[in-house]
Parts: sequence; structure tokens; C-alpha cells
Amino acid sequence: MSEGPNFPPLLTGEELTGTSDPFVKACTEATLGCDAGLVLYNLHPDRLETAIVLAPETPLEQAMAAFCAVGVGLQNALGALAPPEVAVHLDWSGTILVNGAACGQLSVAASTSEPGEAPDWLVVGLTLPLIPPSEDAPGDTPDQTALFLEGCADVDPVALLEAWSRHTLVWLTQLDDEKGRETLHREWRGLAWNMGEDVTLKTGETGTFLGVDENFGMLLRGADGQTQLIPLSERLKRN
Repeated sequence: MSEGPNFPPLLTGEELTGTSDPFVKACTEATLGCDAGLVLYNLHPDRLETAIVLAPETPLEQAMAAFCAVGVGLQNALGALAPPEVAVHLDWSGTILVNGAACGQLSVAASTSEPGEAPDWLVVGLTLPLIPPSEDAPGDTPDQTALFLEGCADVDPVALLEAWSRHTLVWLTQLDDEKGRETLHREWRGLAWNMGEDVTLKTGETGTFLGVDENFGMLLRGADGQTQLIPLSERLKRN
């Protein structure tokens, strides 16, 4: 493993240790007025945790596209570092899937929950398990996995963090451009898990996942044939 990650221009890394949670710390730092582009990370032996602080200049519902940009950035990074047979998908709720099993989670928080209000800050966090918490019978939880169980034992977590930050920055810098957002939209749709299939959301809602609108809100068709739009801002972590 290399000594420490190198981040691209516009991003500033800060390492945390022990049990410090980068997502919680990033939200605290954002509330205190830290600069945008701060990346907090904690490289545990069994998992990678990181979070990035952003300062959107668009209404919250449009700014939520950053949540998807971070996920696509991870897929791009794993695509560059992992064996070609490793398939990465993104669930609309933020779950990361590797070879069809849950392998990590994206989280998002903002200074406001009002869709039409531009947030002072927005934080997107990423947790990615590297090895399972226990070596006992990994087959007992076939719907959950860890990166190193999926042929990625040679992927250096520091190199992965670096690659994720580079790819994510590329997508984030395109969000102010209409064509860039359209490109992200196409890329994310190609990675979306269960699109076109029946899904059950964590809120208990069920229906057919038809797709997403221009702001990545879910189009969900219920049993009554009616389609509802669920804004992506519903994924915000509430303080």
C-alpha cells in the first residue's frame, strides 16, 4: 500500500483515524464553513470510508445529481483498477452492488431539505467494505459481499481512493453544463440496478422502476397503474 493518497487539484484530503466517521465529520466541517472540495477519509483494515464537501450553486433538487456523480466515479475507478469481469451497479437508494450483491453504500446530506433552495453545502459519503467483518460462512449472506471477495484483492485501497476522487471530480465539474448532465444521466442509467423491474423502497413503497427524470428522481409505477415521481432529495440523511 502506498504512503497516502494524492488528490487532484480542487480537492483537499484529510485523513481520519480510529472510529471517526468521514461522513459525520464532513457534515460538521461543512456546517462550520469549510471550503468546498474537502475530502475526508478513513482507511480501516476492512473498509474504506470517505466523504466530500460540496457547495452547489443550484437548487437542491438539481444539486442532488452530485450523489449520482460520486457513484459513477466509483464505478469508473473500479472499472480501471478491478478485473474486467467485476460488474458494478448503482441502486437508486445509494446501495452499491458488485457482481449483483450489496457492497457498500452512498449517503448524502445537505444544509436544507427544500427542493427549490440552493444549499449552503452538500456532503456525499461513501462506505465500501474491503473484506467481510467475519470469515465465518460468507455464503450465509449471499446478497452481501466485500470487494476482496469479488476478485479485487489486488486493488490497493489508496489507489482506489485516488482514482475515485479523480473520476468523481470529472463528473462533478460537468454538472453546471447541460450536456455534461445529460452525459452523466446516460452513464448512470447504464449502471442503474433493477431499472424496469419491480422494486420495494426502504420507505415501503412498491412498484415498477420505470426510470428517472432529468434530476434523477425515480419514476415509480404502482399497482394501480399510476406513476409517481419520487425526488432524489428523499435520500437525504436527516439531522
